[in-house]
Amino acid sequence: MDPLAAAAATALVGAMATDAWQQARTSAVELWRRVHPERVPAVEAELAEVRAEVLEARQTNDPETEGHLASDWQRRLQRLLRDDPDLARELRRVLDEELTPLLPMAEDRSHRGTLVQEARASGGSHIYQAGGDQTNIHR
Repeated sequence: MDPLAAAAATALVGAMATDAWQQARTSAVELWRRVHPERVPAVEAELAEVRAEVLEARQTNDPETEGHLASDWQRRLQRLLRDDPDLARELRRVLDEELTPLLPMAEDRSHRGTLVQEARASGGSHIYQAGGDQTNIHR
């Protein structure tokens, strides 16, 4: 699976649950308009349906459904990239400049890339590192 399509789909679905979902919708529609303008009305309708599903999933604390919705959009984006490989650069721009800024900070980490951490301890020192949330349990 294409990591760019996966990150963009996750960001798109995540942005659907925000107040700025119309901006996310517009960004996605413009991608289709470039490759398959005849499909724009169907994509607009599908985005509205998916938004309702995302909001319901968030309300019922159902991350599995939200994950399935992101997977569906990942496949759609991959097909779009297959039909026009030159669209990858524009999809990266949309992800970085339009979708990711719409996400709450906790969600926008999904596509950031590789995390490298280094630490050195000596004597009786302890080091705790995390690439996200970390819970410290004292023994």
